[in-house]
Amino acid sequence: MQARRLLSTGSPAEAVSGPVLSCEEGLSFWGGVDPASGVIIDAHHPRAGTKVSGRIVMMPTSRGSCSGSGVLLALALAGKSPTALVFREAEETLSLGALVANRLFDRAVPVLFLPEADYAALEQAEEATLDAEGLAFSRDGQRQAIAVRGLGADALQLSDTDQDILGGGQGPAAQIAMEIICQMAAAQGAEVLLDVSRGHIDGCILAHDANLIFAEAMAEMGAAVQVPTTINAISIDRQAWQDQGVPADFGQRASRLAEAYVRMGAAPTFTCAPYHREDRPVRDEVIGWSESNAVIFANSVLGARTTKHPDYLDLFIAMTGRAPRAGVYEDEGRRPALLVHFDLPDLAAIDDSLWPLVGWLAGRAAPDCVPLITGFESVSLSQDDLRAVCAAFGTTSGAPMLHVAGHTPEASLPPLDGAKRVVLGPQVLREGWAQLNRASAPVDLVAIGSPHASLAECRRVARLINGQSCTQAPIIITLARDVLGQLRADGSAAALEAAGVRLVPDLCWCSITEPVFPPEARSILTNSGKYAHYAKGLSGREVRLGGLETCVKVAIHGDSSLDRPGWLKAFG
Repeated sequence: MQARRLLSTGSPAEAVSGPVLSCEEGLSFWGGVDPASGVIIDAHHPRAGTKVSGRIVMMPTSRGSCSGSGVLLALALAGKSPTALVFREAEETLSLGALVANRLFDRAVPVLFLPEADYAALEQAEEATLDAEGLAFSRDGQRQAIAVRGLGADALQLSDTDQDILGGGQGPAAQIAMEIICQMAAAQGAEVLLDVSRGHIDGCILAHDANLIFAEAMAEMGAAVQVPTTINAISIDRQAWQDQGVPADFGQRASRLAEAYVRMGAAPTFTCAPYHREDRPVRDEVIGWSESNAVIFANSVLGARTTKHPDYLDLFIAMTGRAPRAGVYEDEGRRPALLVHFDLPDLAAIDDSLWPLVGWLAGRAAPDCVPLITGFESVSLSQDDLRAVCAAFGTTSGAPMLHVAGHTPEASLPPLDGAKRVVLGPQVLREGWAQLNRASAPVDLVAIGSPHASLAECRRVARLINGQSCTQAPIIITLARDVLGQLRADGSAAALEAAGVRLVPDLCWCSITEPVFPPEARSILTNSGKYAHYAKGLSGREVRLGGLETCVKVAIHGDSSLDRPGWLKAFG
């Protein structure tokens, strides 16, 4: 069986060689690889501290954030990308970053998809060489070669409008968009494209210069969205950054990045939780969203349909209104491939700190497939609880959705043939809790709003504070500007701010930087499994996880309120 390679990621003009770096676990490049150095910064990954630059990097598939494509582009533009990427299973995020690097910026990062036997053989090699003929390496003293064939889009059935766009009839920006959509369709095995009703743009955080370079390049080419499109959280409070001590250069570049997408027709929503908006997708609506937590929530809780589109592909889909029909767009792709049962002895004492841990552990159990989570059928879960599950799941799994028996609309779908069942008990939860709780006392910052806090969540914080003051640790809540408006209208914002809570719109914890992030803060407490996973790599700070009530108690009374939750103690 021959390897497949996305030819449009660039055939090396000359043979390229590099040491082989095999990652037994998938890796999110965003929050997992430093775009400036190429070093793996995900503290939970077995290869943490290793450099990917100049190496032939292998992993079963990627996982985590849709923004990994932007990190790969940043590495490619800086000359610090992997020599090549090798996957054993379907992969979209890094493949898309490689396509954009080559098509728009002439930076080649070859992407290979290897059959299992060839993949296992390459894992044993120390170095490998790639050229137009294929991949060569030594194993056990024997020279081996793997032939490579191109992965073309010839079998894709395009409409007359698609063909017109592909031929340049609607301008160069739309032509590039359609070319890359077709390449991704081929990689996914899609035979047709489908219409989407709306989009959501994720690549608007100034985590590196590549996002700005890409967005301005597309805007200058005349790119324009063709379907209603929202924009993710950005890197600044767009209305107040000049008064917050943000360096002028950073603030101006972050503003330019946001403005580039507004110029292309996207709405300036600036939230990573577009499902909080009144006009949110409905069941079976076909959409084209990026941002991992939003995609997982839309599929799992709302019953809408979108694959986890990588950054930049989200813009291309919004520009054309077309997406490859594959994965969870299809009925078959939404069926669970793994049953993850939580066998817990006592659920009477649980609080909201359980749900991010459930999502995080379910993602580790199902890193590349849609799971059905069981064991909580008798428990009441709010949409905020389900959001916590979805957001944390997206840090450890590459899958775009999950099911929770008794709580999500498609949980009754029959599992795929051969679906296995894994059981996670109290010991697994204790171990997971320890991994997400590495910060030592004292806690000197409480982080809420990753993803953006909901209206209900903010009102609950106000009720828990109940007129007291957060004198022991500051609370910062990141949220959408329209949610902030509702809080101001009902008086909740005034009550929170009087207690010392800081409400920061537009940006989120995954994009916050100093000095909005307090420079003196060294130890963080958060109610977000997503931020508990990413914070060390993004901020350099250690983190603890706790429920919302614990977060408020610590902010008011200090670390004496911080302990293992009662439900975890009840497990022994």
